Amino acid sequence: MSSLVKEDLEKKLFKPLSQNLYEFIQIELSVQDRYYLCVSVTKNEEVKIIIVKHYRIGLDEKYEVTKKWSLNDLQMIDGKEADTDNPFFDLHFKKVYSLEAYSCASKYAFARTVNKLNHAYLKKDLQIVNFDSTYINDDSIWSSNNKDCLVLMRICFYAFNLLCLSLCPLPL
Repeated sequence: MSSLVKEDLEKKLFKPLSQNLYEFIQIELSVQDRYYLCVSVTKNEEVKIIIVKHYRIGLDEKYEVTKKWSLNDLQMIDGKEADTDNPFFDLHFKKVYSLEAYSCASKYAFARTVNKLNHAYLKKDLQIVNFDSTYINDDSIWSSNNKDCLVLMRICFYAFNLLCLSLCPLPL
């Protein structure tokens, strides 16, 4: 489903604006409408963070840009609480925007993408706080292009270690 939405967003909104869509997550802003938080790169290699409203008119899907910022203006991403599984986070521009992602995993996917694009294009000191850095940084042993499998891979690693330790004979 999300790959179809991404294709539709690219075709109807980002390609006409000459931008490449790198990541999008669903955010909760309104009960009635669906909103996406998108990260894109322009032809001039400027990274944009965009909130898009998704609605239908008849059978046609429509997308409308409601907010737009440059990554250069982003000062900090605050994940609220690194120790709990919650979808809430703040984007600190000149003003602080409190957002709720569809899931904690999508919140981390957004932060990873912003961090990666910051290192690729801006190389500025962007603060990403109250996130588990193991799942944010690309230099981590747990880093993967398949972002949704990070937690599962870590659990399997620990389970395998526990199994090996339980099979080792104890010295008498």
